Amino acid sequence: MSTYRLRTPVSEEDVRKLKISDVVYLSGDLFTARDEAHHRALKYHLEGKELPIDVEGKALYHCGPLVKEVNGQYMVVSAGPTTSMRMEMFEYEFLEKFPVRIIIGKGGMGSRTTEAMKKFGAVYCAFTGGAAVLAGQAIKGVKSVDWLDLGTPEALWMLEVADFGPLTVAIDTHGRNLHADVAKQVDEKKKQIYKMIRSGFPNTSI
Repeated sequence: MSTYRLRTPVSEEDVRKLKISDVVYLSGDLFTARDEAHHRALKYHLEGKELPIDVEGKALYHCGPLVKEVNGQYMVVSAGPTTSMRMEMFEYEFLEKFPVRIIIGKGGMGSRTTEAMKKFGAVYCAFTGGAAVLAGQAIKGVKSVDWLDLGTPEALWMLEVADFGPLTVAIDTHGRNLHADVAKQVDEKKKQIYKMIRSGFPNTSI
């Protein structure tokens, strides 16, 4: 396990060095996008429209931030991660169409996203759920907001961050998926436990 401090724009070469369980602290530009923003972005691409923000080499955060307006300026109060599997249906195509290098969320993502990250050069990083205030402290300002008609949580917020993390690399560009690996280990342990129960506990060592 290694620790990396990266700054956007992040290159494909940078992310292909990362491996699952590595720790990342991110500085630079990070934008939020949830279900509705993914859907609209892909619709824009299909229609030949440009996105309102430059996403090349940026980090995409699955997040609906809590934002307040103070003296005409937006301020992020907290920014906890959204469950990433909600975006699984969009993410392969999103990575295919847009050169994002880091995706951040919680709970992991599936095989299609894992395949896309290996093919297109991106990683998925997990941020701890329940640490929304910690995330908010790493956000130094709001650079822009678009698609507010979708609602504050679903809008595209471009944020400036400093040492945003710690983030754990959970899917790398080599086809490794930490959540899938853990699920497989749990399943194997369950099989051992069920076998032990059926045999009447002759050996309690698992």
